[in-house]
Amino acid sequence: MTAKTPDTKLINLALQGGGAHGALAWGILDYMLEDGRLEVEGFTATSAGTMNALAFAQGMHEGGRDGAREKLKEFWWEVSKAGVVFSPVHGNPFERMWGFGNGENPFAYFMFDTMTRMFSPQQFNPLNVNPLRDVIDKVIDFEKIRSCKKLKLFISATNVRNGKTKIFNREDITLDVALASSCLPFLFHPVEIDGEFFWDGGYTGNPALYPLFYETTSCDIVLIHLNPLYREEVPDTAPEIMNRVNEVSFNASLLKDLRAIAFVKKLIEHDMIKDEYKHLYKDLMVHPIRADDMMKEYSISSKFDTDWNFLTTLRDAGREGMRVWIKNHFDNIGKKSSVDLNDEFLSEKNDKGGFFSKSRSPKKA
Repeated sequence: MTAKTPDTKLINLALQGGGAHGALAWGILDYMLEDGRLEVEGFTATSAGTMNALAFAQGMHEGGRDGAREKLKEFWWEVSKAGVVFSPVHGNPFERMWGFGNGENPFAYFMFDTMTRMFSPQQFNPLNVNPLRDVIDKVIDFEKIRSCKKLKLFISATNVRNGKTKIFNREDITLDVALASSCLPFLFHPVEIDGEFFWDGGYTGNPALYPLFYETTSCDIVLIHLNPLYREEVPDTAPEIMNRVNEVSFNASLLKDLRAIAFVKKLIEHDMIKDEYKHLYKDLMVHPIRADDMMKEYSISSKFDTDWNFLTTLRDAGREGMRVWIKNHFDNIGKKSSVDLNDEFLSEKNDKGGFFSKSRSPKKA
């Protein structure tokens, strides 16, 4: 990592999971690296966010900003190649001719979804085949990750037995940790690490923010959302209902962490903390990057769509969104949150946040 200069600002990044939608975060990171004014102290991440964080960390270790950009691209290219064989939404040529091979619930995905509801991974996938394992093993060198001492990593997974979040620090990260962080329980066997079993971290921390409270120096958290918080329409079909249930559950833990930040900020603002305890609390500043108006247009099946055109469409949208976001919010970093936490996340008002308006949302791939 290059040293912070007077022209750069130090931040922490929080990356949500979301399958193929993680390519949006790839684009955001890609533009941030190209722009060069934000230095990352640490990542907290889960699932697809974990993959982006690992590629970023290794790339920075090997070749600085350009290395990080190349490693991110390499990772998503390998995901796309693996998806040609394993993705349940690519469909056959007939489906593509009729427009069903682009993540909008093609017949292949319908059959895949039905099977995962009727049979457990131990039944339909007894050998525990996971194409992501081969991708990660090919692209990520965990020795280099553990050697990247200037970048802090906090990777979330969900302990199956006790239902709690497990945070793996940089020095503990292995291939199994990466797989645990992204282990969807309806698709893969739980990942065993040191006698415990883990599922996707999104169920209990998407991502977990609290490691950034205690183990970093920067007070600025840039939070990259992949799961829409607000939807105008009430779902009335089975796929729409399942999609919204996933979004609500995967956002719930994040909202709890944001509520804790808002509570502490109120204590600090009103000088309600005794002097001898003030050093234990940070006045955190939160900077969300949201694209609700764009991401709500995609169905749950599109999270499995690894077509290169789709991934790069999301990447390019992320790059443009980050360009606009930096232009509008860079000056806030180090000074104040970019939003009112209570107003943005915790009030009961209908919230339509996002850096894309409906008129500017990119077309679906």
